[in-house]
Formats: sequence, structure tokens, C-alpha cells
Amino acid sequence: MTAPPAFLFATGIENSIPRIKGGRVRVDEMARCGHYERWREDFGLVQELGLSFLRYGPPLHTTLTGPGRHDWDFADATFGELQRRDIVPIVDLCHFGVPDWIGDFQNPDFPRLFAAYAGAFARRFPWVQLYTPVNEMYICALFSARYGWWNEELRTDRSFVTALKHIVAANVLAMRAILEVRRDAIFIQSESTEYFHAESPDAIGPAEQRNQERFLSLDLNYGRRVDSGMYEYLLDNGMTREEYHFFLSQSSLKHHCIMGNDYYWTNEHLVMPDGGTRASGEVFGYAVLTHQYHQRYALPVMHTETNIRDDGQGAAERWLWKQWANVLRVRNDGVPVVGFTWYSLTDQMDWDTALREENGRVDPVGLYDLDRKIRPVGEAFKRLVAQWRDVLPAQSLCLQVPVLMPSAHGIDALPDDYWALQAARRARGE
Repeated sequence: MTAPPAFLFATGIENSIPRIKGGRVRVDEMARCGHYERWREDFGLVQELGLSFLRYGPPLHTTLTGPGRHDWDFADATFGELQRRDIVPIVDLCHFGVPDWIGDFQNPDFPRLFAAYAGAFARRFPWVQLYTPVNEMYICALFSARYGWWNEELRTDRSFVTALKHIVAANVLAMRAILEVRRDAIFIQSESTEYFHAESPDAIGPAEQRNQERFLSLDLNYGRRVDSGMYEYLLDNGMTREEYHFFLSQSSLKHHCIMGNDYYWTNEHLVMPDGGTRASGEVFGYAVLTHQYHQRYALPVMHTETNIRDDGQGAAERWLWKQWANVLRVRNDGVPVVGFTWYSLTDQMDWDTALREENGRVDPVGLYDLDRKIRPVGEAFKRLVAQWRDVLPAQSLCLQVPVLMPSAHGIDALPDDYWALQAARRARGE
């Protein structure tokens, strides 16, 4: 059994599964990036980088096959291998899509169905401790139900609020279901860190509206009362008082949470007078925005996603250095930052158009390319991890996340025992 690292250096394996083109096309990033065939190799690359933490989850659309019905074959194989390698998964259970039979995020049954799935996953893999039940809740609702890019492909405030309340309720109920199985579970919300800049004086009002709205998913998730303008907005667009008070009643879950926040070059926006937006590029940066979010929620922080395209001239390495410098800045300012992630392990496909189009274009943002050859940023990240892994914990043991390594979980400690347990469960029809 190995001791857990005191700082959570991580990467992730992209498992987005939204539907596009009126629901006719499923965008499965694990399939497009070759993970289904090369998962053993991919886990080996995680260890090659010197990492012990991996943002990872089974494909929801093929694992949750119906109400209370599951196909665990791929999850059994992959999570068994993660346990054998003593890699700690931060389990990403829902990443931008749902199974066909659920439909989309307008379905009011989604929270209940998803929570049951989360509980079933926790019972099947009791050694798993870290979870991101629903990834980027705000972005998922925004892209699906206001921008009309994915899933329900709707473009109204009412459809956005409907998607958001269902997504956050699913996350909250999933946390409850997991805690019933594992009382020391820790939830790392991976949420997009956003800011909206007014392009002109006439855009100040729309920008202020969006800067309140950016907090909605985490306000609801953590049971924090929303700003008065946002309360009216929610009620005007279909949230009931009872639904709002349900979220307020869940505030105790906050004690099990780490505020994971994501930052990309596209996370800051220029707002036009008509409310339209476009990317502004990095203006304030990760440190400034993280201070804003931490001041609001007063939780430990993990930088859960960042990347930039490899342009062959060092842009990715410079971005890595800049993000790490920002992490150190907020940490030195007293914000308890407990982890840092470059996302993802390999290049991705078609994220240059936010998965809206089937172009088959490689997005060169990974630590490795899709041939599993390490990129310069991968070499830089590997050096960064080696240099800083044993330095940061010296500041304070109180900032260490209480993680148990997979090898510490006695019931499944040996690979043979693990496979025997899975075979017995399948024989019982579980």
C-alpha cells in the first residue's frame, strides 16, 4: 500500500457524450480518441507522467442501459485496472450527455434516475472515494438548452433553467446516494470559472446579468441563496419556490466538497449591448477569478481543467507555466488549493467547434497525441510534477485532502479477489 500524495496532480481522459444533429449523432470522445481499444496503454501513460490521480468515468450512455439496469463490463475492466495500478480515479459520472432512453436534460426524471445510478456505481466499486458526479453543470445547461448546440438543442431562458435545475438536482441527489455507501466520499465539482466584460457602457447591464448567472450552478449545488435578480430570473423561467428551497436544504453537502474550477483561454467573454458574447481571451486570469469564487464559497480549491492547443512554437508549455504560476499565486495568498490538472491525457477530437460538428479534426491539446506519443507540454508537465510533488505539502499538513489509495481498501485489495467479486455479482444478476 502506497501513501497518498499530499497534492493532487492529475490529468483526465475525455469522456464527453453529447448528442447533436437533432439527437441523431452521439459524440463519444472515448471512441473518437481510441480509448476503448487503448485503455490499458492510457493508464500506463498516467503512471509514466508520475501521476496518481485521474479524472475518469465510464460512458454513461452504454453503462446505464435502463432504469436500474447496468452493463458493467467496461467499468469492471477499467476500474479493476486502475485499482491494480493504485491510480486514484476522480470519477466523472455524467459528462455532457445522457443515454438515449432518458432523452435529454429537460426530462424531470433525470435527477432520480441518475442518483440511483450513482448509488449503484458506489456499491459496485466501494473503494472509490473521489467523485465529480456531473461535470461542468453550468456549461452543460448553457450549451444544451440556451445555445442550442447539444442534446435538447433549445435556445430559451426557460429551457436553460429547466436543464440547470435538473442537472444540479441530479448532482445533489447523486452525492447523497454515494454518501450512503461511502461516508468519507469527497466531491470535486469541476465547474467552469467564467467572467463577462462589458464591451461598452451600453453592455454593462447584460454583463452584470451574466456575471450573476455564472454562479447559479454552484449556488444551487452548495445551498447558497442566489442574488435577488437571479431569484426572480429563476422563478420567471419555471423554477418553483419548492424547488428553490430544496436546493437551500442541501447545504450540509458542502462539507464534503472541494470546489473544482476550470480555466481556459475562452472562459472570459466580451458582452455586447444586445447580450451577445464573444471570447475576450485572458484578461483577469485564473488567479483573479479563483479569488472571486473562493470568496463566495469558502471551500478548498482544485484547478480541475486547463489546456491550450500545441502550435509547435511552445504555446502549450507557456500556458502550463502560466496556469501553474497562478495556482501558486492564489495558494500563497491563502486560498487552500489542493490540486492541479492538465486536461486531457491525449488530444481530443472536434473540440475546436465545441463538438457541434463532425469534422474529424484532431484538437492538439493533450499531454500525448492520439498515437500516444508525448507532446512537449507532456514532458513539461512531467517535470513540473516531479519537481513540485514533494515541495508543496511542506507548507501545511492541514491542507492535505484525506484520500485513501485504492490499495488501502481491503475488500478488493488483490486483483484476483476483485475479479472473483465481480464474477459473483454478475452471477447474482447485480
